[in-house]
Amino acid sequence: MRKKRLPKPSERELEILRVLWDRGPSTVREVHEILNEAEKRGYTTTLKFMQIMAEKGLVVRDESRWAHVYEAGVSEEAAHRRIVADLLDCAFAGSSQKLVLHALSAKKTSPEELREIRRILDEMEGGGG
Repeated sequence: MRKKRLPKPSERELEILRVLWDRGPSTVREVHEILNEAEKRGYTTTLKFMQIMAEKGLVVRDESRWAHVYEAGVSEEAAHRRIVADLLDCAFAGSSQKLVLHALSAKKTSPEELREIRRILDEMEGGGG
């Protein structure tokens, strides 16, 4: 049986996932309070998004307690891979070179980031990737 591919999270869904990746399992209220620090939104909006995300498999809901607890149903790494793969296909016609060049020119890259990129490239060229 083939594993179902999770949908690409929307921008709002990614905001919720970031909270869950950082905090771990959380109630809607806890997620809502964190999101509300950056932008005011209604509690029911956060609740509805998280319910839809549970239906999609982006989050997992534990209904064993009175206040349902949600946790990310997808790892941060898997979500990033999915988003980058879609971006690569959609915007760059599958060209990794174009994607990387545009990513590096979009904003200043720190020396630490450049060292890590060089390390990864060296590892890939050496057959480690």
